[in-house]
Formats: sequence, structure tokens, C-alpha cells
Amino acid sequence: MKPAEDLSHNRIEEAVKHPKNLGELEGADAVGTVGSEDCGDMLRMWVKFKEVDGKRVIDKATFQTFGCGTAIAVASVATELISGKTVEEALTMSGEDLSAPLGSLPPLKIHCAQLVEEALRSALAPNAQASEQKNVAPTLLQRMQSPTQEKKKIILGPSK
Repeated sequence: MKPAEDLSHNRIEEAVKHPKNLGELEGADAVGTVGSEDCGDMLRMWVKFKEVDGKRVIDKATFQTFGCGTAIAVASVATELISGKTVEEALTMSGEDLSAPLGSLPPLKIHCAQLVEEALRSALAPNAQASEQKNVAPTLLQRMQSPTQEKKKIILGPSK
């Protein structure tokens, strides 16, 4: 590995071993859930607000994920980064911004940062995300929550 990649790998590994803000947040003001059909990762983020100098800011954010180590690491650092920000400030942050403390993510893991960004947007601006997704194929979460499941019959042929 190159030195920069090695440093990034170490930061991700450390964040996975010692994730911050893991678990449900009792009394949360907002919750966002997203899933990635491409890799099967799912992430839920809880956000609680407080009033500071007449502004509503993020007091605490927590997460749970069914995902790889990189998804855990990005969600962990992201919950730290958004603390103290207004909704508007947090919504300007991209997946790249949210994962910046970890260093450059491997190209195959960039989707983890995008997943965290989507969960944050789902929590902070659920109506905006819903309108953006009207013409998009259903997410993994939507498919799992669907009341009607497709039934498929599997027919095995003779073995040779």
C-alpha cells in the first residue's frame, strides 16, 4: 500500500474497532433510513436537536448499519462532524466531506460515504429525498418493507 492509503486504512480500521455514536437515540427528532441494492448495506441515522442562540442545531446523531467496515467508519465520523451544525449546514455536506477525517476512501468504498450522506438527507430533509426518488427504482429498504412480496418458483433440473 502507498503511505496515504495505509494511513487511510488505519483510520478506517480504528473507527471500526471503536465506533462513536453507535445505536438508537432515544427521543430522536428525526430518523433517516437508506439501503443500497448494489451492495446490500443498510444504514439508519437518528438526529436530536437543541436550541443554541436562537438556532436549531444538531445536538447528537447516532447510527446503526448492516454494512461493511467502511460504512461503519464513515457513519461514525459523520455523526461527530454534524454535531453543532444547523440542518442547512449539515445538508451542504457531501459524502466526501462526511468521510474526510478517514482520508481517501478506496474507489470501491466511495458508495459507503454516499450511503451515509443519503441517510443524513433522509433524516434532515425527508420530503426532498422522497420527491427526488419518485422516478427511481425502489431501494432495498423499500423492497423489504413492501407489503407484497414476489413469489418465485425455483425448478431444479436433473443433475449431471
